[in-house]
Amino acid sequence: MRAAKRIRWAVIAVTTVALAATGCSSSKSSSSSSGGGVVRAWWADPQNPLEPANTNEVNGAAVMNNIFAGLVQYDPKTSAASNANADSITSSDQQNWTVKLKPGWKFSDGTTVTAKSYVDAWNYGALSTNKQIDASFFAYIQGYNDVAPASGSPTAQTMSGLKVVDDNTFTVALTQKFSTWPQTLGYNAYYPLPASFFSNHAAFLNKPIGNGPYMIQSYTRSQQMQLVPNPDYSGTNKPKNGGVTLTVYTDPNAAYSDLQSGALDVDNTLSTTALKTLATGPSGGRFLNTPAGIIQTISFPLYQANWNTENAKLVRQGISMAIDRATITKTIFSNTRTPATDWTSPVLGASGGFKDGLCGDVCTYNPTKAKQLIDQGGGIPGGQLTISYNADGGHKDWVDATCNSINQVLGNTSACVGNPIGTFADFRNQVTGQKMTSAFRTGWQMDYPLIQDFMQPVYTNGGSSNDSHYNNPAFDAEVNKANAEPDPATSVSDFQTAEKMLVTDVPAIPLWYQNGTVAWSSHVNNVTLDPFSNVVYTAITTS
Repeated sequence: MRAAKRIRWAVIAVTTVALAATGCSSSKSSSSSSGGGVVRAWWADPQNPLEPANTNEVNGAAVMNNIFAGLVQYDPKTSAASNANADSITSSDQQNWTVKLKPGWKFSDGTTVTAKSYVDAWNYGALSTNKQIDASFFAYIQGYNDVAPASGSPTAQTMSGLKVVDDNTFTVALTQKFSTWPQTLGYNAYYPLPASFFSNHAAFLNKPIGNGPYMIQSYTRSQQMQLVPNPDYSGTNKPKNGGVTLTVYTDPNAAYSDLQSGALDVDNTLSTTALKTLATGPSGGRFLNTPAGIIQTISFPLYQANWNTENAKLVRQGISMAIDRATITKTIFSNTRTPATDWTSPVLGASGGFKDGLCGDVCTYNPTKAKQLIDQGGGIPGGQLTISYNADGGHKDWVDATCNSINQVLGNTSACVGNPIGTFADFRNQVTGQKMTSAFRTGWQMDYPLIQDFMQPVYTNGGSSNDSHYNNPAFDAEVNKANAEPDPATSVSDFQTAEKMLVTDVPAIPLWYQNGTVAWSSHVNNVTLDPFSNVVYTAITTS
């Protein structure tokens, strides 16, 4: 694998802070106009209807991040944060923030993006009765517990910490100091919403309206979405093509066949068969394999009593030691993955929180110790480990290889088996509906380049992507401490103190760091992936 590019974690640690507004003019003439042909790209059904705060998976994000623009944007090469719709985000104490917008930005329906567009969207996203999956991203705003209480009904409809000052200014009061809060605001949960979202919600879900570089021309669920350039977009990332047609595939091999025949232009969910072909054979220069902020894991349903015991911790540790990551990444993924030794990503770099080897022995293949721990813990709960995965995502090969590794360690050919589940949406609905009874595949694609993003949403109690339902008050307290720490090095150290608790508890097993991979047809050029592994659709040109 190519050496990972280090992305520094630029923590704000001064008394008055603002994200620079470099390269974010509101002038429409500052970017090249769109043109050229339409790009035909792979897609899969999102789990949920397309709402910014109800999207926390890659297929929905592929749309959200192209039809919306937030306060902050991330550089497609370095992931560095800079202002997009925001003119400034400032604070004198790292707890009370003032956000000023660039005036004149519009949604694709022609209405103006105002401070109220953000405040209303955030209040909607947080309110528990709206059942938005990303609600916990607003947890640090004062009044969140009133709109999203741990139990019972909300006592308020809006958060007290949000105030509209004027059309282009709003203030945010947090419950504690949060030095890197501005850098998180490029995540899709924080996107603004037009008034029509609230006046005709059903129509919005059928055809979402955003303020980003593209807008939706048509959408047929489970089939296709057509994106076209948004003429009202005021940012810097204007499309260099005539649009993108996202086509739903349920079989990655079918998508790759269409790519080879010229019926598809961009395929970024390549099957293991395709990866082997592209990584070892000629690709005509139309294949990219690059480090990305992604880690793949296996999670456990800690909401099931038999998986949430002290003995089960030993079993989870043993299962992790029974997985021969080095062999699997080489033989199944043709070295487009790297065995994981912590729960973050090398893309963060040491200054950003990545610590090679933090997982220690638990992530090291050791058949003897693995079997000892599993036996000491009383064996696999239920007598057999099943690893559930979505059948439409090309996961069968690695799941089978993982089970084979575990079975060899335990001397039992049926100790572990794969459990394919329909489509990605079907699978995710079972995960979020707490219907898993044994292990299941999980992964994390960073939302922003901070170790905080690999810890808080995934492992804190109530976190938006805490699929295992891990609950450790000491972990949560350490995360809160890290968020409040203004010194970058100390903050990273605090996050790593929390991360070390995962070594013992193992709510999820780190498997491997995933490279971003994409292949493309001769019909398109300038295909790149950002450090999040997202295709940069706006940069693609057609021939």
